Amino acid sequence: MNKLFIKNMVCNRCIMVVQNEMDKLNLSVKHIQLGEVVFENELSEEQKKAIDKALSPLGFELIDDKKSQIIEKIKNTIIRLVHHQNNELKNNLSEVLSSELHHDYNYLSNLFSEIEGTTIEKYFITQKIERVKELLVYNELSLSEIAFQLNYSSVAYLSNQFKKVTGLTPSHFKQIKEDKRKPLDQL
Repeated sequence: MNKLFIKNMVCNRCIMVVQNEMDKLNLSVKHIQLGEVVFENELSEEQKKAIDKALSPLGFELIDDKKSQIIEKIKNTIIRLVHHQNNELKNNLSEVLSSELHHDYNYLSNLFSEIEGTTIEKYFITQKIERVKELLVYNELSLSEIAFQLNYSSVAYLSNQFKKVTGLTPSHFKQIKEDKRKPLDQL
């Protein structure tokens, strides 16, 4: 096999870290994306063990079984959509997942719920709220702009969902974060 699936890759920095480890092991990589590394050549068992040994202390884990690979692909697709493709959430999530993972959405949904103990929709909402928190802390966009970017139908809907998940309104969350930040002269 010249493809490995890796758990806990969630951002571009993870991709850089994994690439760096592959370089240290002198392995030719064709392509790296969230949760997946494609190699130029077939890997030996020794190479797989070396990769596991190098990645494990960094919080990554090789995934062998098919169901776990599918779960990780679902998570990585959602993370990519929410955190890395601004305002490209126009398509129906079930259609995107079915298309990218080549499985019926009902199968994906049931598998995800069985293994993760939550629904794909709840995971998706949690990721969206995490992104809203990030954008609120950056303080570069208004709540209307954030709602538009994350494809919410209205600011009110975003605010209601935010409060349901966090227990706080977006403005209260933002105020708490601002109060915790110390000015440079007080550090």
